[in-house]
Amino acid sequence: MRVLVVEDDALLGDAIQAGLKQSGYAVDWMKDGASAEQALTTEPYAAVVLDLGLPRLSGLEVLRRLRSRNTPTPVLILTAMDTVDDRIKGLDAGADDYLVKPFDMGELAARLRALIRRASGKTEPLLEVAGIRLDPAAHRVLYKDKPVELSAREFALLHALMLNAGKVLSRAQLEEQLYAWGDEIESNAVEVHVHHLRRKLFPGLIETIRGVGYLMPRDKAA
Repeated sequence: MRVLVVEDDALLGDAIQAGLKQSGYAVDWMKDGASAEQALTTEPYAAVVLDLGLPRLSGLEVLRRLRSRNTPTPVLILTAMDTVDDRIKGLDAGADDYLVKPFDMGELAARLRALIRRASGKTEPLLEVAGIRLDPAAHRVLYKDKPVELSAREFALLHALMLNAGKVLSRAQLEEQLYAWGDEIESNAVEVHVHHLRRKLFPGLIETIRGVGYLMPRDKAA
């Protein structure tokens, strides 16, 4: 899953980016509101981690502009402990959750998982499709109750496909979810990851819709 972090504090932003990458996210990090606004108008994100006190454009204004475009991307606000009014304004402006600084990285990752899950219409923390069980928190995959070892990219791809089971996703859409700005993307990267998932799970897991993209059926099993 690809997320946008908007934080002008260099030490905190670097820590958030590193922590979320370790949790399996592809992370773009913006240090001011204007850059964040530009990113949000051009790139799709599974979620946004947004500080309010930003240079060039406030976090609250970034949020207002995002919602004025009817963009449903989940937004988690980072706020100082004593700014209750900011929390209220942020939630009223369209934020989905907030986290008070200082915070634990584990809690931030858990809140993001919950926001992304709800945005995808899922209620259970575990994803189950075609005999496959994926646990985003533990970063674990079971197939027929047996563990399956996946690389970080393979896990992220499987996660995206399972969240969108029954929908066709183009290669570009999948690349946008798997890679952050600056990541090197080989021309056949998605095809290679799909091949590995088919080999490690079962051949009919992911269907290739020629000229369109890839589909994971809701109920297909080996």
